[in-house]
Amino acid sequence: MPTFSAPDGTLLAYHVSGSGSVSGSGSGSGSGDPLLCLPGGPLQDSAYLGDLGGLDAHRTLIRLDLRGTGASAVPEDPASYRCDRLVEDVEALRVHLGLGAVDVLGHSAGANLAALYTARYPERVSRLVLVTPGSAAVGLDAAGEERLAAARRPWREDEPWFPEAYAALEELTSGRGGPETFQAVAPFFHGTWDEAARERHAESHRQRNGEGAAVYGSEGAYDPAATRAALREFGRPVLAVAGEGDVNSPVETVTAYADLFPASRLWVLAGGGHFPWHDDAEWFTEKVAAFLR
Repeated sequence: MPTFSAPDGTLLAYHVSGSGSVSGSGSGSGSGDPLLCLPGGPLQDSAYLGDLGGLDAHRTLIRLDLRGTGASAVPEDPASYRCDRLVEDVEALRVHLGLGAVDVLGHSAGANLAALYTARYPERVSRLVLVTPGSAAVGLDAAGEERLAAARRPWREDEPWFPEAYAALEELTSGRGGPETFQAVAPFFHGTWDEAARERHAESHRQRNGEGAAVYGSEGAYDPAATRAALREFGRPVLAVAGEGDVNSPVETVTAYADLFPASRLWVLAGGGHFPWHDDAEWFTEKVAAFLR
């Protein structure tokens, strides 16, 4: 498994899938060119991204295991889990691979890291893909009613789990509830709450670095006004992907996020949740691959 050293000496791992090259000074615009993938969680093993629904047939995926996750080492300084400090880990990987400008994909909380990286190193990003993005880095917070509306999708309301899950979501959007309440809303993160989704949800807890997650978005991690200002100057192509039924990143919030950029496109997966490559792999691959071409 390939590794490289972060600026503070922490040994970090990354995973490569696809048939293209991962070194050189290309701009990342052709078939098989690298796509640097930043996982969410926050601080979840990048394994959950897999091949992103078969996207590795079109691009060479480079999945970074953020420090303290997957095969990457635990840092000596726990404060280094903070999102703004992880930006330099991403830059160190780009340098290690010998890439010039590179295409970057961030999923969920990983979109916060992708946004901060783009704001700090805009000349190093050719294209940016934000998949059901977390939006704390740009100061966007979904309204409770937006989350509830995303949950109330026709294909869900007749499911046996819906009443309990929806009641839990109402509690959370009212500022009440705890960890057990949050667990009850898990079905709303998926387009379909089937056995495969349940298994992925269970695995996500085993893959996540809880200590790091608590630090990731802690005080000082984000300067939303400065980040928004920087992203408004980023004129290269940006794609935002939303799921119609995603309560974590409702369509309205993702739309507002896309509107921050001067050159953005938004795709919404009908019937989709927070992991659109699982809900419709063919749709996801087609949309993202076409954008990257």
